[in-house]
Amino acid sequence: MTAKPRHSRRSFIKLSSLSAGLLSFQPISAFVDPENKKPVVISTWNNSRANDAAWEILQSNGYALDAVEQGARIPEGNPKDTSVGYGGLPDREGIVTLDACIMDEKSNCGSVAFVQGYKHPISIARAVMEKTPHVMLVGKGAEQFAQANGFKKENLLTKESEKAWKDWLKKSEYKPYHDPGQHDTIGILALDINGRISGACTTSGMAYKMHGRVGDSPIIGAGLYVDGEIGAATATGVGEEMIRIAGSHTIVELMRQGRTPQQACEEAVMRVIKKRGETMAKELNVAFLALDIQGNIGAYSTTDTFEYTLTTPDHNHIVIRSASYFK
Repeated sequence: MTAKPRHSRRSFIKLSSLSAGLLSFQPISAFVDPENKKPVVISTWNNSRANDAAWEILQSNGYALDAVEQGARIPEGNPKDTSVGYGGLPDREGIVTLDACIMDEKSNCGSVAFVQGYKHPISIARAVMEKTPHVMLVGKGAEQFAQANGFKKENLLTKESEKAWKDWLKKSEYKPYHDPGQHDTIGILALDINGRISGACTTSGMAYKMHGRVGDSPIIGAGLYVDGEIGAATATGVGEEMIRIAGSHTIVELMRQGRTPQQACEEAVMRVIKKRGETMAKELNVAFLALDIQGNIGAYSTTDTFEYTLTTPDHNHIVIRSASYFK
């Protein structure tokens, strides 16, 4: 199988000319801010530009929902990010299909799945939330809705992604569980100065997936969940595993029961490992990221490859290596 190009979040420091001034790397497992200062934005992987877009809104006393949407739109529009939006690696038929969801502190939420030809599914998901009585639209129905609401249809398959797909076709080996670079979903959570919390999740899904496959990213409770009284959680990795345990909802409910975000993320990962067994779990890339309404953060993963990006009034787009079960 052709490995997914690593020029997305994990190598962003090397590629970005902004990195020297904006970004520092913290090789630690968890972040603790004893003063719990707001606002806060966190995103999966090495994702400073998304945080930067979100932070521009948050530092102007803006709404967390606006922040996560604008943050998610950055990787969606970046052709070098091959797991989200424009430039995403296609399915085995050579078609880029996108999934996304968004949720606010009042449990308002919107979602789209199996969308083709629209660069910013996160904004379509927000339109579903705000303009329809529904939570989720999929496939052609979602595309018709997008067109009716002024979204521009365009080709999302870049020359680079098309070449990678054609190289993959030579052997057509589909081993999504063995390559964590094949499913680096973007999840972004924000807490604004007024204590409102929101989240967004967007992806092009597993590279070379079966046509029609949908993972956890557009599923409220799996790839994303937000409760304005408790906090929020998001996920990245093999989406089927998050769906099996309703991962993000599980984390928020554990926080409701008194766990810290870190403890809740760890317990969710352990549920995956318990259900799948350690032998199988070693081949899984499963990671969770959580934020409570006090500004406390948690992150935990099966493997030691997961990083997240943090921005607060005192921490400018720092990248933190998550703790993990397997080293």
